[in-house]
Amino acid sequence: MSYTYLTDLINELFGTDIHLPIAMFGTFVGLAIIVAVYLVQREVQRFVKLGLLSGLKANSAKLIGDLAMVAVLFGVMGAKLFDVIERPADLFNDPIDAIFSSGGFSIYGGLIFGFLAGVIFLKKRSIPIVPMLDAVAPALILSYGIGRLGCQISGDGDWGVAADMSLKPEWLPEWFWAQTYENNALGVVINSPGVYPTPLYEALMSFCIFIFLWSVRKRQQAVGQLFFIYLILSGLERILIEKIRINQEYSFWGINATQAEIISVFLVASGLIGFLKLSKSRYIPKLFFRYL
Repeated sequence: MSYTYLTDLINELFGTDIHLPIAMFGTFVGLAIIVAVYLVQREVQRFVKLGLLSGLKANSAKLIGDLAMVAVLFGVMGAKLFDVIERPADLFNDPIDAIFSSGGFSIYGGLIFGFLAGVIFLKKRSIPIVPMLDAVAPALILSYGIGRLGCQISGDGDWGVAADMSLKPEWLPEWFWAQTYENNALGVVINSPGVYPTPLYEALMSFCIFIFLWSVRKRQQAVGQLFFIYLILSGLERILIEKIRINQEYSFWGINATQAEIISVFLVASGLIGFLKLSKSRYIPKLFFRYL
């Protein structure tokens, strides 16, 4: 069962008849922003005490709030732009609806534009970029997971391909393997047994990555390593999930890949290069064992 609006879930749980235009996905996005701001503020205060972000003690809360506002604003713009680029036919057929509709957002477009806008914001205020990247890394993956829960509950179309029930382990609950997303936000009818609930898988993987990053954030050998680990793990997570998601593929040099896979490969490669450069070692397993 999916719940397009927050009041749909409230009515289901408490037997009420309330109808308010509060989108379920938007509710989770708002929650993700609140959680991210709180965690970043905590990390910034820790970095200030370590002397890595000197000069922020007096106004760090305001700066993080402004940073979040800028990142979210440009993130929404980027998410819509990347979605439009991926669906050019919709743009040509109905440009107004394609650009201004409430649906259709690319998470990577949001992350890239939000990231670039945040970097420019910090540079203009002469705030050290690299320590801030470490400070925001755990919050980024946790907020991503919360957002994916919003996708799962609202049924916004980010589900996977038709589930192969012959591959399901007997001990695994059926709802964890296949779902039909009844009453989903798109109004799409999904035949039984359903599709893979990929937003749920992404949320769980994101929470696991967050727990790992949060537990090792004080053990890193050099400033910047935590962010590079975030790039590697988040990229790998998306590469894996794309194998069972419904997405448009692009063909080049004999390779078929989705937009998200292309970006994820770039993120993983960037993370590995950055991590190895900071660690001054060629042996990746040895590097990661430092964090276990």
